[in-house]
Amino acid sequence: MNAPRTCAVLFVDVTGSTRLYEALGDEQAHARISQRLRRIELAAGVNGGRVIKHLGDGLMCAFADANAAVRAAQAMQLTGLEQGPESSLGIHVGCHFGRVLESAGDLYGDSVNVAARIGGLARSGQIIVTREVVDRLEEGLRRSARRLGHAPVKGRREPVEILECVWEREEREEERTLIRPSVVLERVARLRLVSAGRERWFDGAGAGVLTLGREPGSDVVVADRQASRRHARIERRRDNFVLVDHSANGTYVATAGETERCLRREELMLPARGRIALGRPTTDPQATVIEFQCQ
Repeated sequence: MNAPRTCAVLFVDVTGSTRLYEALGDEQAHARISQRLRRIELAAGVNGGRVIKHLGDGLMCAFADANAAVRAAQAMQLTGLEQGPESSLGIHVGCHFGRVLESAGDLYGDSVNVAARIGGLARSGQIIVTREVVDRLEEGLRRSARRLGHAPVKGRREPVEILECVWEREEREEERTLIRPSVVLERVARLRLVSAGRERWFDGAGAGVLTLGREPGSDVVVADRQASRRHARIERRRDNFVLVDHSANGTYVATAGETERCLRREELMLPARGRIALGRPTTDPQATVIEFQCQ
């Protein structure tokens, strides 16, 4: 294992691949996704990056400089605008700058974990970075950063500050105006939950935790054998709400335009709105779906 060094670690993933496989079939979909990944690899290399490894429909890259990493992320997003028919394949990017260890061509350490976590928070079309990245950017790139809030990272006591680097621009009244501040996290005052026709509001006051499960004493009771007695909880952390799973069968979270995610002993910062199901996918006819909205 080599001596520790600092670098920008970047994770990029293709979104929309599931729908593409369903629409086009395996061979055509695979070909289009592979073409997009090749262009993403080229964008990394042109900007001085190194592809560490392939991860399904995504890549892990390393850059010696934060500026190069953000420029590469912007170039990766732009590859979708060049592709025509497969431009519906979006990508989301997460990046963190910190110390890493390298062994046999792979990277390890806390910085890699943080970058992967940040990448998982980003939605299609977004570039999400940490404060450690933004503090190292030149002025022009720093101006494109919009603060989103803080995100919990497993193994860290304190949440990580995250920002979105806006990459799309448009001409408006002869001024270049940054657009698409499509944030992952929003400053919220309370959380609205609706299930089985019943509405509940949660603002984090009092105990500061909202419980979900099969147990009758839960704040939101789900009478489904697939749900654990004490299945999950929602906590308020600063200006955000975090869903924490501690169940046997997982907690499913669905948001518009994104692939449904199953949490298994994991945490997720809740986006602006979506649907939750305990122990079953939200599309399961037998699932008790909990709709949520952060306001």
